[in-house]
Amino acid sequence: MTVIGAGPAGLACAIVLARAGQRVIVHERRRRVGARFHGDFQGLESWSDDIDVLDELASAGIRPSFEHHAISHVTAFDGRDARHEIRAEKPLYYLVRRGSGTDTLDQALLEQAQASGVEVRLSSPLKSAPGLAVVATGPVLANIMAVGYLFETAMPDGQWACFSDRLAPDGYAYLLVQGGRGTVATCLFREFTRNDEFLARTIAFFTEHAGLDMRTARPFGGVGNYGPPCRGEHEGRLLVGEHAGFQDALAGFGMRYALRSGVLAARSLLEGSDYDSLWRRSLLPAIRQGIGNRLLYAKVGDRGRRAMFRRLAAGDARPMLAKLYRPSLLGRVLYPFARRHGRIPQHDPDCCDNACTCLRCLCGRHINSGAAASRQDPRPLEF
Repeated sequence: MTVIGAGPAGLACAIVLARAGQRVIVHERRRRVGARFHGDFQGLESWSDDIDVLDELASAGIRPSFEHHAISHVTAFDGRDARHEIRAEKPLYYLVRRGSGTDTLDQALLEQAQASGVEVRLSSPLKSAPGLAVVATGPVLANIMAVGYLFETAMPDGQWACFSDRLAPDGYAYLLVQGGRGTVATCLFREFTRNDEFLARTIAFFTEHAGLDMRTARPFGGVGNYGPPCRGEHEGRLLVGEHAGFQDALAGFGMRYALRSGVLAARSLLEGSDYDSLWRRSLLPAIRQGIGNRLLYAKVGDRGRRAMFRRLAAGDARPMLAKLYRPSLLGRVLYPFARRHGRIPQHDPDCCDNACTCLRCLCGRHINSGAAASRQDPRPLEF
């Protein structure tokens, strides 16, 4: 079996296949697994499902051998700089590091894959493969951008986030500190060309409100995409992770979706089941709800967000956050409007249907209008 891309989705798929006795070869175009990242802290969310994310991975045979820290308390600031202490009885997410270094999520998955018998070929930019293949090559284009710094610090451990358009238009800024290392960044959903300005405001904000202390700071950045997934299978290839559009549109927490999609792709290959049916049942409801949540977040403004954080701070935040991702009547009503609101010009080379109107494709519109977007290089920017 061939897997193209050695991100979390591709490696999760490879691990499950190999442990079931399949011969698996993973092709990664970069020289190192995790090379898109630089040791920055990210959140492996655990609030959108009743099952803890580590238990979900364990049920698929994936061990949490990477560095991880359970986070049940986050200090959140609204657009008026009011402080809200968000707490939960169970972990909201697990703080992990991404990159090619020791104890990162990427390196741990690589080691588990190799220990299971997976052959990983680096600097191998395979674009096609005979027979069935799994494609896990990351985002097609970008409508999410994160820029920030990695640093060393004497600050105590803590998690801070600010939900203000002054720092991150339609997004949020965050400061994550653990064990003398930290990540500070702004996560933008629009106005990408002003990222330097928003990052400077983010640094100033957390310096004032959280005592940010950065030493040996190193800049980093990255992009991602969200939108209604079009298809999970195309011409014998199973699409997983962000390449398929599996992403949380509200906050950009996509790692859980990526890992789950890799496991689902492996299951479909081993069981002979329909992959599209599996991901549509397991992933699509929450993805659609997240797209509706994104529109709601953008429209309610600072007053609405402040009311939301007051509710979250009044009790156990995890059940309330989980409710945001459960299919609801409001979500179904908002979804078609949210899909149009979040649309950006994107061309999906895997889409063969000129009538497709999903956010990720829009092929018919590009082809008919001759828009310049249809001629863009579909590879994501890298930092």
